[in-house]
Amino acid sequence: MLNKIWAGLIFISLLWGIGASLLGQADVAEALVASLFDMAELATKICLGLIGVMCFWLGLMEIANVSGLSEKLARALAPLFSRLMPEVPRGDKAISSISMNMAANMLGLDNAATPAGIQAMRDLQVHNKTPAVLSNAQILFLVINTSSVTLIPTTVFVYRAQLGAAAPTDVFLPILLATSCSTLVGLLTVAWIQKLRLWSPVVLAYFVGAAVILGGLLAASVDDGEIGKRSALVGNLTLLALIAGLFAYGFKRRVKMYDAFIDGAKNGFAIAVGIIPYLVAMLFALGLLRASGLLDLLLERLRFLVAYCGGDTRFVDALPTAIMKPFSGSGSRALMIEAMETYGADSFAGRLASAYQGSTETTFYVLAVYCGAVAITHTRYALACALLADGAGIIAATLLGYWFFT
Repeated sequence: MLNKIWAGLIFISLLWGIGASLLGQADVAEALVASLFDMAELATKICLGLIGVMCFWLGLMEIANVSGLSEKLARALAPLFSRLMPEVPRGDKAISSISMNMAANMLGLDNAATPAGIQAMRDLQVHNKTPAVLSNAQILFLVINTSSVTLIPTTVFVYRAQLGAAAPTDVFLPILLATSCSTLVGLLTVAWIQKLRLWSPVVLAYFVGAAVILGGLLAASVDDGEIGKRSALVGNLTLLALIAGLFAYGFKRRVKMYDAFIDGAKNGFAIAVGIIPYLVAMLFALGLLRASGLLDLLLERLRFLVAYCGGDTRFVDALPTAIMKPFSGSGSRALMIEAMETYGADSFAGRLASAYQGSTETTFYVLAVYCGAVAITHTRYALACALLADGAGIIAATLLGYWFFT
């Protein structure tokens, strides 16, 4: 699907731009040619700028792995999943794999999350009585995975810093709240279909605990009755507290943290450089779409429709990021960067695009990879529930954007 989307964007943009040039808009052809070089330069500049920050965060995440903090977080989540998946035996290794995947997602460990997720699907497949069809447990796992809460949206912070944001972490709370809303909607939808007992004391304890933490962070961001004035401060302090807690736990476990940090940081260069081809490809297509004038035309039509219905149109400039995210992580990343490059990292559109990027997951990619890993061809209602959760995350991010960023 991504191949068709990418090629289609390029073809339509070129066709539209050539047509506009032949009809007298000579500057369009010049803008199209200029965008070919500008987007390639922008992609390379951003990715090379990521190296240092990626090394830093990957180093910290390796300390979490070596110290056993990731495994401990996984064990803390195990009682919840054992009750949400009654067909999976207590203590089964599938629960451990699911918990490791969720813990990796929460800590922003993308590289660790995918292998753990695939292993979880394989472990759940053992209990699947219809191997070509998703089981109830697999559906719940996939829906939560596509909307999983991310405590540290590292890459979003990094891109905002690269593009000149005064406070790169000021989107921390909107992202956390929006992705929590997405996860809750996905979980409740699947629970309703599968008739799960969410009123179990253990499940309710997890819900109440999460609500208290989120409520505390939100309350700390209120200043004289106005939300958002201290959101960047709360986000920064939360991140610093998490890092301090990580080092404290490392000291307690007597981990050689410097060695662990270096081992993790070594992967930073390879990952940052490895992103370049993907980012160049997507920015190339989006640059042509913008330069041809077609993107602006589409946004203007959508803006007119929203205004006609009496809505606030400021979110429209960031909406392409939200639309692309379920299909492609690299595509939505490029759209977020393009929005910040066009309107400014600290603009409403730039911040909202960042919130969209962090609040939902690449639903189609996750379903394709995880189902393909166990040769499942019938996904039942998994896609519908996942897209519903994505929609809830997008709506929540939009509302929170107006609340925090205006």
